Amino acid sequence: QTGEPIPYANVYVASSLLGTLTDDAGKYSLEIINKEADSLRASLLGYRQVTKPIVRGHVQTINFELSPQNQDLPEVVIMYTGNPADALIDSIIKHKKENSFQAFQTCRYDAYAKMRMDVNNVTENLLKKGIMKHFDFMLNYMDTSDMSGKTYLPVMITETNSVIYERKSPEAKKEIVQATKISGIKKNELIKLTSDVTLDVDVYDNYTQLFEKNFVSPVADFAHAYYRYYLIDSAFIQDKWCYHILFKPRRKQELAYSGGLWVNDTTYSIVKIKMRISEDANINLVNDLGIEQEFSQINKHQWMKTSEKIFIDFNPIEKTRKIPGVFAQKTNVYSHFIFDSLTDERIFKSASDLTIKEKAEKKPDAYWDTIRPEILSRKDKGVYEMVDSIKKVPIFKMYRDVTYGLTTGYFPWGKFEIGPYFKLFSYNAIEGARFRIGGRTSTKLSTKFNIGAYLAYGTKDNRFKYGADFIYLPKKSPRRALYASFKYDLEQMGKSPTSKATDNILSSFFNRGPLDKLTMIRQYEVAYEHEWFHGLINTFVINRREMFPLGGTKFVIFPESQEDTVYAGSITTTEIGLDTRIAFKEVYLEGKFSRVTIKSKYPIILIRYRYGIRLAQENNYNYNKLNLGIEQWFHLSTLGWSRFRLIAGKIWGTLPYPLLKIHDGNESWLYDDYSSNLMDYYEFVSDQYINFYFSHHFDGFFFNKIPGVRKLKLREVIYFRGLYGSVSKTNLAFSEFPGNLRSFGNEPYLETGAGIENIFKMLQIYAIWRLTHLDDPGNMNVQKFGIFASLYFSF
Repeated sequence: QTGEPIPYANVYVASSLLGTLTDDAGKYSLEIINKEADSLRASLLGYRQVTKPIVRGHVQTINFELSPQNQDLPEVVIMYTGNPADALIDSIIKHKKENSFQAFQTCRYDAYAKMRMDVNNVTENLLKKGIMKHFDFMLNYMDTSDMSGKTYLPVMITETNSVIYERKSPEAKKEIVQATKISGIKKNELIKLTSDVTLDVDVYDNYTQLFEKNFVSPVADFAHAYYRYYLIDSAFIQDKWCYHILFKPRRKQELAYSGGLWVNDTTYSIVKIKMRISEDANINLVNDLGIEQEFSQINKHQWMKTSEKIFIDFNPIEKTRKIPGVFAQKTNVYSHFIFDSLTDERIFKSASDLTIKEKAEKKPDAYWDTIRPEILSRKDKGVYEMVDSIKKVPIFKMYRDVTYGLTTGYFPWGKFEIGPYFKLFSYNAIEGARFRIGGRTSTKLSTKFNIGAYLAYGTKDNRFKYGADFIYLPKKSPRRALYASFKYDLEQMGKSPTSKATDNILSSFFNRGPLDKLTMIRQYEVAYEHEWFHGLINTFVINRREMFPLGGTKFVIFPESQEDTVYAGSITTTEIGLDTRIAFKEVYLEGKFSRVTIKSKYPIILIRYRYGIRLAQENNYNYNKLNLGIEQWFHLSTLGWSRFRLIAGKIWGTLPYPLLKIHDGNESWLYDDYSSNLMDYYEFVSDQYINFYFSHHFDGFFFNKIPGVRKLKLREVIYFRGLYGSVSKTNLAFSEFPGNLRSFGNEPYLETGAGIENIFKMLQIYAIWRLTHLDDPGNMNVQKFGIFASLYFSF
C-alpha cells in the first residue's frame, strides 16, 4: 500500500530450508543451485505471504509486495511497548527447567542415528579429468544438497540403534549400542561419531560446544546480549499454537547462530528450531553447520527432543565451489521415553559411557527394516555399491596408499609399512649426516599386535644405532596392552617428549645451535597397561637403562664410601614403576593401537612412581621418584579458553646428575608447549621441583572487532610458565656437573609470551621473554627474547 521497504522479512525457497532475511532497506540476495527449486516465497507476521516463480539457471531480480493480512481491526490499547519477540525469549528462558530433562531424575529412551559422509563440490568435469577419470562411473551417484546447493557424492553411511540412560544427579549418561551397520569406508570408531554421548547438542544449555568452540545458544540466560529477535509468524504446530521467531547475531564473527524457532504459547517450550552458525564465525574448516531439532510433548506435560538433524560442510577453503570438501549429515530419532522408573542404577557404573553389544554389527537387513523410523533414500542405499566398485579400480589402491603415507608417515608395503619418511635423513653435531630406515607391521598382518624396528647410521661417528618395539592389544575396551621395546641410540636428555625428535628432519633445520649435548642410551623396557574402567588406567613398567657419555669423556662421581674419585664409563639403572592416569569422562578416538584425546571437561591427573633397584653384581643405584601432574582446559564464555598444567616431583636417593631431573629446555626455533622455550638443554637440574604453565586463547576476541583484520580470522594467545626446584647438598657433591648445569638457587625460572594463532589456518607465532636468570654464567650467552613458530591446527 505504501511502497515502503519491509526489513527482516523472510524470503525462502518454497518447501526448502534455503532462505534469508531482508536487510534494513528491505533488500535481499539469494543463491539457488537446487535443481528442483521452482519458486520463492516471502512472508512476515501480519502480512499475506507471496509466492513467485523463478527461472532456474538465470540471474533474476524478484521483488515482493506484501499487503497487510487484516484490514479492519477494532481499535485496541497496546500495553507492551517493547519487542514481543524479546518477551517470548524471556519466557522460554524462564521455563527452561520444566521443559528440559532437568524436570526428571532419570530417563530411558531409544535412539536411532544415521550419519552419512559425502564428498562435495564434485563436478562432471572433475570426474572426467586427470586421476579422477578412472572413477567417472561415480557420476551415477551424484546429487545436489538442498541445504547448500553444492553437488555431492555419498561415500559412507553408518546406522546405530541404541538405548540411552540419563541421570540428573549425579550427572550421568550411558549409551548401549544394540546394533550398528556401516557401509562404505568401514571403521568401527565411526560409531563414536554417531554416538549421542559424543555429539550432544542441548539448545537449552547456555553454550553448545562444537569443534572446541562454545557457541552461545539463542535461548541462553544472557542471549539478548548476543542476538536480535524478530516475531514473524504464528501457526498450529503439533496441534498447538506457536509463534515463529527469527534470530541473528548482533555482531559479525560472533560464535552464535542465525535461524528461527517455534515456541508454544502456553508452556513456552521450543517445538522446533532451525539454526546455522554465522557465515563469518571464526572457525576453521567448517564452511557451514546447521542444526534442526523438534520437540514433542510426551506425557501431556513433559517436552522432549524427538528428532535432530546436524549438517556440516567441511572445506579448507571458505565459500568455495571449486575445491572438494566433505558433507557430514547426522540424523537422530528418539522414542519410547520412560521417566523416573529406573530401579537398578548399576548401568551408570559401567566402564564406559558408550558400550557396543556383542554381535551388534551382525544384525540382518530385516531387523533394520523394522526399526528404522524412515526408509533409506536411494542415495543411502547406493553407498555400499559405489564404494565396492571404487575398490575394484586398480589405481585406487595406489591413491589410497599414497594418501595414507603422507598423513601417517608410513607407506604400505604388503603386510608391512615403511617409514616414517621424515626420519630418513637428519643432521646433528655428533653423527653428522644421519640416515635411517625403519618400518612396522600393518593390520593386514594382525590387528592384535604391532612390531616396529629401525636401523640408523651416522657418517661422522661411524656408528650404527637401532631399536625395536612391540605392542600386543588383546582388548581395546576396557583397554589391555602389553609393550616391549629396546633401543641403542642417541638421546637428548632434558628434552620434552612432545618436542620434535632429534632425528626428525625439522630438528636439523630449526635448531638455534648445534645438537652437541647428546647421550648414548641402551634401554630395555616392558610395560603392561590396564584400564579398570573408563577414566582410570594403570601401567606397570620394568626398565633397564645404560647411559654412555660421548667424546671420550667420563661421568665423574665422588662417592662417600671411596676416597678416590670414580670415572665411570656408564651409568646403569634398573627400575620398576607404576603410572596412574585419571581422566573422568574423557572423550577420545581409538586408532589401531593408540588413543587420541578429543576433549575432557574435567582435570586429567597423572601419577608416576619409579623405584630404582640396586643389584649386587652391578654398579647401579637405589632411589625413589614420584611425579604428580594435573592438567585441564576450560572455556571462559566468549573470551576463549584457557589451559593450565601443574607438575610436582621429588627424588629420594643419592644420585649422579643424569638420574636427577634435568629440566626440559628448547634449543630450536619451534615452539614447544611442554618446554621452557628460552631455557637451554642441561641448564637447570633438581631433585625436587614444581612446574606451572598457563595459557589463554582468546579465539579472536580482539581481532574480530578490528575492521579489515577480522577477515584474516587471526587469534590471540598469551602464556606464562614458572619453574622452581632445588638440589640437596648430598646430590650436589656426589657428581661433577657438566658445563653450565646448575640448580635454581633462590630464584625461580619464569618466562612469558604472547602470540598470534591461525595464521593461514595452520601457523602460530610467539614472542617470548625470559624474566629471570638473566645473568651469563660461564659465557653461556643467555637468550632473553625469542620469536618461535610452530604448526598448529585448531577448529
